Formats: sequence, C-alpha cells, structure tokens
Amino acid sequence: MNKRLSKISRKTNETDISLELILDGTGDHDIHTGVGFFDHMLEGFAKHGFFDLYITCKGDLDVDTHHTVEDTGIVLGQAIKAALGEKKGIKRYGHFLLPMDETLVACAVDMCGRPYFNFDLVFPQEKCGDMEMCMVREFFYAVSANAGMNLHLKQLDGLNSHHIAEASFKAFAKALDMATQYDERIDNVLSTKGAL
Repeated sequence: MNKRLSKISRKTNETDISLELILDGTGDHDIHTGVGFFDHMLEGFAKHGFFDLYITCKGDLDVDTHHTVEDTGIVLGQAIKAALGEKKGIKRYGHFLLPMDETLVACAVDMCGRPYFNFDLVFPQEKCGDMEMCMVREFFYAVSANAGMNLHLKQLDGLNSHHIAEASFKAFAKALDMATQYDERIDNVLSTKGAL
C-alpha cells in the first residue's frame, strides 16, 4: 500500500510555513519553527506516532509565539486531513493514556470529519522555555478544527508544565497513530452512514 503523505504550504503576513507529513513513517523529523520548546513537542509527536514530519516556519516571534504555534497547528491539521484522503479502511478511533513522571494525560480522537475539541489541561508554570503554555490549547484546537477530528485531551495528574505538555503531545501522537491504522475488516469506512 502506498504511503499516505501530504505537503502543505501557508503564507500570511504573520507566518510562512512549509510542512510535509508521512503518516506511514518511522518517526523521522526535521522541525524548525523558531520556538525551541515547540520544536521539542513536535519532535516527540513525530517520534512516538511514527510520523515522518518536516516543518519550517518563519513567524513574527518579535510579537510572541502565538501566530507561529497556532498557524503550525492549522497546517498540521490540513496535512492530516489531506494525507488521510477518503479514510477508507482506517480504524477511525484512537485513544491513549500516557504517563510522564508525576503526570498522566489521556487523549482520545475520532477521525469523523466533524471537528470537536475538549481540553482539560492545567499548567502550573506559565511558560516552558520560550513558549507560553496557553498556546498548547491553541495548537490542538487548530489541529482539531482543520483536520476535522473530534479531539479530547484530559489531564488526570500533573504538577510540571513541561511534563503535562509533553505527555499531551505524545498521547495525541499515539491516539492518532491508532486511529489512522488500517483494519482489514473495514471495506469502506467505519460508519453506518457510509462516509466520514
């Protein structure tokens, strides 16, 4: 079966982004957003989801990280949607419970084509490195809306913002990997409606 891949570019007055995603990858990555902590999160997403991910982003970091992080989420969501195509044969649902030291984060996704976002994470420290923790929510909202996915993130425990953010990116990676895998029992799409 051919590898599912997409290449998306998006340029505005605030950001210039090029992104390549291979869903059926090995976790290879080359990511440069200009925001060190965000790069670290995206690298964890690629590695633990076995997605090949290549991103370059030039954003207005003289303002703050908002446009860079949110717009990268927009483009990643578009890339996921494009790579999945008609979603024939995929499991559709995925979930994962990820521990990281004192932190425990649950993630569940449904690649249903209808965006819905539920976010229940609390960050005790307002920043990690050069990234404002409020941007974690903006990133995942943008991914969910642009991929057309139902995405739930729930923190069950956690005291360290770095651990909470990293656990959420990795849990999302594992849940998305599960949801996008093929199941030979599915002829078309996993829906009584016949379409996703």
